[in-house]
Amino acid sequence: MNFADCKVLVQGIAEPLGSLYVPVMCQYGTQIVAGVNPGWGGKSLEEIPIFDLLEQAVDKFGLPDVAVIFVPPYEVLDAALEAMATGVRQLVLITEGVPPLDTVRLLREAEATETLVVGPSSPGIIVPGQILLGTHPPHCYMPGSVGIISRSGTLTYEVGLELTRAGLGQSIAVGIGGDRILGSSFQQWLQMLEEDERTEVIVLIGEIGGDSEETAARYIAEAIDKPVVAYVAGATAPKGQPVGHAGAIIASRIAGIGAEMGTAQSKLAALKRAKIPVADRPSKIPKLVQQALAKVRA
Repeated sequence: MNFADCKVLVQGIAEPLGSLYVPVMCQYGTQIVAGVNPGWGGKSLEEIPIFDLLEQAVDKFGLPDVAVIFVPPYEVLDAALEAMATGVRQLVLITEGVPPLDTVRLLREAEATETLVVGPSSPGIIVPGQILLGTHPPHCYMPGSVGIISRSGTLTYEVGLELTRAGLGQSIAVGIGGDRILGSSFQQWLQMLEEDERTEVIVLIGEIGGDSEETAARYIAEAIDKPVVAYVAGATAPKGQPVGHAGAIIASRIAGIGAEMGTAQSKLAALKRAKIPVADRPSKIPKLVQQALAKVRA
């Protein structure tokens, strides 16, 4: 899992979010070789050349390792399919509000082409001190050995900042996205961090809605040897009251999942069964991480 030397291409580089965060990514040291934005061919942003088609960028600069996608919601499917057809095998989908059926079609193609998809509705990935792929605020992070995997965007930043203030640097922070239908899962990233030499402790940040935390807890108990610390957002939300992320919350009401599945209580119980320490607030995470590190290093 080496993102340090990645060649990055940005689709939707001239869109509002793209034009806002591409300079931040560049300043952090991310190697953005080109951007794609139909109608903007021949122009540039931060001295990054912009092309109308991804194929044109590949012809000039070669195949990028990662495509970061900032295009509007109803254009995400086309952008992702274009990237995969050209041979890009790692996609980071920042865009919120992607139609669910578009995501389903996108993920079918990703599975067929063995493409890693992060998102949609994701802040992306940051490897502190090396590379930024998305919208993470860099000042919240510093290099270290704590890996963060999160369903929430802003909570990822908050936990990163809490760890940084406690002197606990991070090996990577990944926002897998807040939608019900996602690309890469908790399990995939848990396995990657399990195999990552730089990661000593994993922090898993969940939230109410869906069953991904329950599934992750079972997977951790069965397959992960590194210590895991967890936090679940939404424990004080009124039961049965829809609150956003909408995609996450409505999942608990889908037929067949069960009345209690998706609640904070269900997730906390699953984590407890897996013997995973759970913080009751983000500010308590550093202490649990310190305790886990002490056991590892002992």
